[in-house]
Amino acid sequence: MFPVVHWITRSGRSVFIEGSFAGCDWTIIAAIFRCAGARVCARVGFVTVAVPKDLPTSLILRSPTEDDWPSMYFLAAASFPDFMGPRPANTWRSLIPADGAVVVCDGCDIVGMALYLDLRLTVPGGAVLQTAGLSFVAVAPTHRRRGVLRAMCAELHWRIADSGYPMAALYASEGGIYGRFGYGPATVLQELTLDRRFARFHLDAPDGGRVRLVNPAEHRDEFAAIYERWRQQVPGGLVRPDVLWEDALGECTNSPRGDARLFGFLHTDGYALYRVDASDQKLARVEELRAVTADAHISLWRALLGLDSMERVRVITHPDDPLAFLLTDTRLASPTFRQDGLWLRIMDIPAALEARGYCADLATVIGVSDGGRYRLQIRDGRASCSPTDAAADVVLGRDVLGSLYLGVHRASTLAAANRLRTKDSGLVSRLDAAFASYVPAQTAFEF
Repeated sequence: MFPVVHWITRSGRSVFIEGSFAGCDWTIIAAIFRCAGARVCARVGFVTVAVPKDLPTSLILRSPTEDDWPSMYFLAAASFPDFMGPRPANTWRSLIPADGAVVVCDGCDIVGMALYLDLRLTVPGGAVLQTAGLSFVAVAPTHRRRGVLRAMCAELHWRIADSGYPMAALYASEGGIYGRFGYGPATVLQELTLDRRFARFHLDAPDGGRVRLVNPAEHRDEFAAIYERWRQQVPGGLVRPDVLWEDALGECTNSPRGDARLFGFLHTDGYALYRVDASDQKLARVEELRAVTADAHISLWRALLGLDSMERVRVITHPDDPLAFLLTDTRLASPTFRQDGLWLRIMDIPAALEARGYCADLATVIGVSDGGRYRLQIRDGRASCSPTDAAADVVLGRDVLGSLYLGVHRASTLAAANRLRTKDSGLVSRLDAAFASYVPAQTAFEF
């Protein structure tokens, strides 16, 4: 097979050159383009080349120095309504790789910033992928529409690819921004608000086991151990380093919104953290609920719905949460809010597709509109994926592949929206079956 060269122009347009380098070694091709001043990421049989995008001459993109962080925190305070200040933000800095941040400067002013965190993501089948988590992305309101965001994302994507991350992820402040950068919504957040005064458990719901009311600050190790078990079995789970537990439980007396102190319910196989809402003393908000077993899930909800001083309990969960079917009146667990959670960008398509598990066999050629064509063969739950020059059976964007990856969004849904295109209607059903997940994906924590 001859090497495939993926050329990215200054405008960001992708061009695939497949015939001109027949007989050439891919390492030689990569070296030639590097000598010409282009940015290159290369692997066996596939070379990606990009001409760096130009910012306006008055703007400079670079890595930040230690002296830049006060100005970055100032831009964060102006950009993020929930920014809690330098001290909590410093907690996350230990997760930033050495080359993991960029700033854009106009003279002595920092007018743009972005970074990525070194994360680990559980995918269907239980594998854990090294994942770059984009965060702290902001552009000053004085410098909109100048290509600042696109330049920062392009630079970080090159650094992420050069570091070997197969996956990038983020939480989107706005839903219409990151699709054009190859990110697709991969998990769903669903809010339920229950009037606990009328909630009754179905007779078929078991007791579930003992639950304790605890001070979270005194039980961090138990919470961390349960969370680790949970994230190992749930697609979308993220490894939570110790430093983030300190951030989550170190200030148990109040929250960023000024709510009452944090309380915990602890089960052998699960936990729930909740607060009383600052503006509504009859509303308990569940900050986090992790259950490794169905019994733990039931027991924790029995405890939460036993808060007699509350009228309502609110939780952000996922669409497959079985809570409604534990109750005699399923309407009491009706969704009150629904939004995208984690967004994914597949950086290394063969590595990512080969890492996850599948629910059905499949043989097809996938054309990724900004990423090349790949022969995907799935047998007995495992996949092999490699670049190919064969005609594509199905065509989709990199963002759509990100939406499919964890099994939350179906190929048939995306095909109905013309986001996934094929002339073989049976292939859509086979994609649905293959990319499903035996364990529903959930959202771990925001970053």
